[in-house]
Amino acid sequence: MNTQVQTQHVWFITGASKGFGLELVKQLLEQGKRVAATSRNIDELRRAAGPESASFLPLTVDLASEASVGEAVAATIKQFGRIDVVVNNAGYGQLGSLEELTDQEARANFEVNVFGTLNVIRQVMPQLRKQQAGHIFNFSSIAGILGTFPGWGVYCATKFAVEGLSESLSAEVAPFGIKVTIVEPGYFRTDFLSSDSLRVSQQQLAEYALVRESIDVHQQHVKGNQPGDPQKGAAALIRIAAEENPPLHLLLGQDAYDMTELKIKALQEDMVQWKELSVSTGFTK
Repeated sequence: MNTQVQTQHVWFITGASKGFGLELVKQLLEQGKRVAATSRNIDELRRAAGPESASFLPLTVDLASEASVGEAVAATIKQFGRIDVVVNNAGYGQLGSLEELTDQEARANFEVNVFGTLNVIRQVMPQLRKQQAGHIFNFSSIAGILGTFPGWGVYCATKFAVEGLSESLSAEVAPFGIKVTIVEPGYFRTDFLSSDSLRVSQQQLAEYALVRESIDVHQQHVKGNQPGDPQKGAAALIRIAAEENPPLHLLLGQDAYDMTELKIKALQEDMVQWKELSVSTGFTK
């Protein structure tokens, strides 16, 4: 792809005041690209990424409000004339067993992680269809592939949902020249495990020892020791955005790769073991 064309690309990034989103904004601006970045707290975003400029448009967005998302998309198009790369990065973790989590806690996690993503997709698609070009990155997680993490059930469910809607989106928008990539990171050394990015269920039942152990391990041992480097992860996204034929699934991290292999192996073992029963359920010819 022509380097000058790449430089002119306009990026629209949610959840940009911290973690992957912030690192992505910094690298893109250093490379001379144009970036619209959203956050719930625009002051925090400006402190982290810098003030507004000809190349940088910081925006306050409530992802749960489609009207708020629509205003941000319109402001981006007004300033830059187009949108080329969309990164649905915003989201947070929710810990607690399925029995412990209230309906409100579960729905709140879906509201941001899933419906926030859908709000962005609905608002950017008219512009991308008009251009007959674009690339949407939807952040999932290894938790969207492998769900066997005690206490992470609702979070896993949100990421499984992102996987499914993204695969369908990829098929739906291909005729318009629009590409979709699902980003599936393992553990990266961001602030994802900090209190403002990770919520714990208000109700905690003593019987769920595995869940309590999982929470303790993540807070006391995993936090600060994650193997993934956010700078390298962000650089990987920028590289993929320049590819003519980008992948639908992008695993990030050796841990994500290894856990995905475990999931594939377990699925294949179940398929082989129960094949006779699986294929016996059709009408007899």
